[in-house]
Amino acid sequence: MIPASVLVVDDEKGVRNSVRGILEDAGYVVEAAPSGEDALELLRKTEFPVVLLDVWLPGIDGLETLARMRHLAPESVIIMISGHGSIETAVRATRLGAFDFIEKPLSLEKTLLVVGNAVQQHRLQQENLRLRRELEQQHVMIGDSVPMQALRQQIAFAAPTAGRVLIRGENGTGKELVAHLLHQGSLRREGAFVEMNCAAIPEELVESELFGHVKGSFTGAAEDKEGKFAQADGGTLFLDEIGDMSPKTQAKMLRVLEEQRFSPVGSNASIKVDVRVIASTNKDLEGEIEAGNFREDLYYRLNVLPFQIPPLRERAEDIPLLTAHFLEGFSRRYGRKPPNLTRKAKEALESYPWPGNVRELRNLMERIVIMTKRPRIDIYDLPEAILHHTVAAPEAAGDADGSACGETSLHAAREQFEREFILRKLIECKGNICRAAEALQVERSNLYRKIKQLGIPHSGRENGEDA
Repeated sequence: MIPASVLVVDDEKGVRNSVRGILEDAGYVVEAAPSGEDALELLRKTEFPVVLLDVWLPGIDGLETLARMRHLAPESVIIMISGHGSIETAVRATRLGAFDFIEKPLSLEKTLLVVGNAVQQHRLQQENLRLRRELEQQHVMIGDSVPMQALRQQIAFAAPTAGRVLIRGENGTGKELVAHLLHQGSLRREGAFVEMNCAAIPEELVESELFGHVKGSFTGAAEDKEGKFAQADGGTLFLDEIGDMSPKTQAKMLRVLEEQRFSPVGSNASIKVDVRVIASTNKDLEGEIEAGNFREDLYYRLNVLPFQIPPLRERAEDIPLLTAHFLEGFSRRYGRKPPNLTRKAKEALESYPWPGNVRELRNLMERIVIMTKRPRIDIYDLPEAILHHTVAAPEAAGDADGSACGETSLHAAREQFEREFILRKLIECKGNICRAAEALQVERSNLYRKIKQLGIPHSGRENGEDA
């Protein structure tokens, strides 16, 4: 582990040398400065995880230096030292952001203990920053298509408000991502983001999950439990698949949204909360209302700011960006070099309708990174569903120009059989023409001609190598 750097700021040379010796013997890298001005100049050039700062300094004093350090180097952990300490000075230093306060003459044991704690505090802060950056990178919206540009603008308008949001879209389109972005862009970003999947929790436990319960309120309630609303106080509650919520829970939810107040299961106590609710659904809620499965008044309470997430097939121009993003992310996670996609593989991905939307594409890219060792990903490294769609798409276009009643000639039927049979062999041989020709017991040149004639994707692999 790289030794931590410590900056010692004191106008007494003897103190500076003494502290330097103590810390260097303990394995720290130490710099010293005789004044606040000199210390600030050093901080402009070098990062110091820990600063030992004397209160009484010539020029600007220690407290003023502390205040400036908090702006100049907010990640540094600052320990105040003084030979004339007082409770008032210690309180002021703490309010200005000091980590600790120790008095002269400095005790060897206490100095090492406090500096060690400060180094640990700095490492924890850095780890928290790293985790937050990783979290923010996970919640990045990829895509420059018109629908995505409009969605970004809508998020920018809605996020800073307190208005409730209803996000609608197919499974896998990124409804949870939009909810996270709304929270991150809101005034509640420092508060909790709490999520609950209404479809994944048994009906008899939904109320307990939302509102909590008290010990003994029902069989199995061995202790008090805090619900999602209480956890999200001051933050955001994301209710995924709100259309699966039971009518009984919908009625209670309506009251909580109106009053921002609820009672845990088995309790008469009323708890006041300040929660922004974001809900999502893949269902047709208007149809659910007509069928009597969803309360109309709850729908209007939730649908203050409506969001519609486009399916991936409606923004196919974003697929190359999404593919590159996922390949890069998973390659970094698994310690591998990101593979390249051939032109035909890219075209196949862009033409596929993606019934599972972005989630399906993401899962496929993870599978490719894990299971495929080749540096280039060709069309025959893709799932059969994508290959069959690639072959069927031109065929469907041809059928549109065919006879009126969808009649199929013997010749067309024979071509369709040949196409499917050759494609099956190519899939089995991972696109290798030589092996496929051998399996089909035909000359390689004949197979090439058939592939071109029938519009079957050609990988360019001859002997198992990438073209």
